[in-house]
Amino acid sequence: MKKTVSYFKEAKKSGKKITMLTAYDYSMAKIIDEAGIDGILVGDSLGMVALGYENTLSVTLDDMIHHIKAVVKGAKNALIVGDMPFLSYHVSVEESIKNAGRLIQEGGCHAVKLEGGVEVLDKVKAIVKAQIPVMGHIGLTPQSVNLLGGFKVQGKSKEQIKKLVEDAKYLEEAGVFAIVLEAVPDEVAKLITESVSIPTIGIGAGRFCDGQILVVNDMLGLFSDFVPKFVKRYRNLKEDIQGAIKEYIEDVQNGGFPEDIHSFKIDKTIIEEIKKEI
Repeated sequence: MKKTVSYFKEAKKSGKKITMLTAYDYSMAKIIDEAGIDGILVGDSLGMVALGYENTLSVTLDDMIHHIKAVVKGAKNALIVGDMPFLSYHVSVEESIKNAGRLIQEGGCHAVKLEGGVEVLDKVKAIVKAQIPVMGHIGLTPQSVNLLGGFKVQGKSKEQIKKLVEDAKYLEEAGVFAIVLEAVPDEVAKLITESVSIPTIGIGAGRFCDGQILVVNDMLGLFSDFVPKFVKRYRNLKEDIQGAIKEYIEDVQNGGFPEDIHSFKIDKTIIEEIKKEI
């Protein structure tokens, strides 16, 4: 069944947990989609796990469109959300609408995600008014890593907690269909979740959110530069893949690959005739 923003809203009403993962290419998107995931985020985390950047700040709109197009081709049922990268919605309302539109028109995703609370409400309202579904994102907002002083848990003080709850309520009023809560204490996430009627999607925000999202490279053990505390590793595919590659190297060097079953054949008489002619 094709998942839509309405599915997310209905899931919260019914108490059904929402599942999301990231994806950045056709093959992974196809695998994730066929496994039955509700939503796929083409996150600007691709900067670190796919492009080798230090953080998400170097990811461009063209980068996002390139990867979104690939994911859209692979996923047929999941709701696909495209991240609006750094500086794509910070300059003006008009430019924000234009850039969100590019992710939809050129990339083909179904919704966009942008980071921030009250400070981006004018952009959120304008994008929603342009008939583009928006997912919010508060708590640890990676595009603000320099301002926040690093990748730190948010919502530990009374002031921060009140700000997060206020941001969530304002984002709901602005028209977002869901909100990602990143790296906040579980009880704070519970408070936010109970304060809004739209679903909350947690990443490092505990069990009380309406859904969960993880970076697929983290949960499969494909990315090992660093592992966030909140990640559960369901597989360690890095070891499996490296093991397979080492076997391949050994087979090639020892003549174990390719074998006859991996080779194409031709009538030997033709080869003999060619030998005589050359």
